[in-house]
Amino acid sequence: MIIAIDGPAGTGKSTIANIIADKLKITFLNSGGFYRTLTMALLDAGIDIKDEKAVLDFCKKQNIEYTKESHFILNGTDVTAHLHDDRVTANTSQVSSIVEVRHLVNDLMRKITASLSIVCEGRDMTTVVFPNAEYKIYLDASSEVRARRRFDQGVSDMTLEEIKAAIEKRDEMDKNKKEGSLKIAPDALYIDTSDLTIDKVCEIILNKIS
Repeated sequence: MIIAIDGPAGTGKSTIANIIADKLKITFLNSGGFYRTLTMALLDAGIDIKDEKAVLDFCKKQNIEYTKESHFILNGTDVTAHLHDDRVTANTSQVSSIVEVRHLVNDLMRKITASLSIVCEGRDMTTVVFPNAEYKIYLDASSEVRARRRFDQGVSDMTLEEIKAAIEKRDEMDKNKKEGSLKIAPDALYIDTSDLTIDKVCEIILNKIS
């Protein structure tokens, strides 16, 4: 079984997908983490992320493993704790907009899910990666609400206004990618999470599945 969740940054996708996976006793697959892992590797190696050929050549040489505990292992090192650093967040959309990189990551995710029941979340899980998923959900929220959520997490050094601007810039990039752009699948369950608690969103999704 595949439960696919899409939506813009800050809608609670990762948290909600984690809870759903835990309640259903299946594996949580964090798609964005693959792109964040590659972005961190590129930045650490000093690769110009606007040079698509250099980026692709570099990414092909990286070994990414994903554990049942939702940790990312890059070339033998657990990098999970640093995947939401500001520098990674600021550059991930650029890296994930490269079509060939998306193909690499999509193939890796499909390989991982070939023998597992999973809950996955991202930008194009319901439309590109797993178009035949048994359940499709699209989570949304206003940019103001999403900025406040990230600010309250205390993981960013930016001001609330800077976070909101960064989120809106990322939304624009995500919606205009050449491939894997952010859009609502026609058969997806749409949920605006702006005024809902995490528990309420999970309840809605679990009722849909059960």
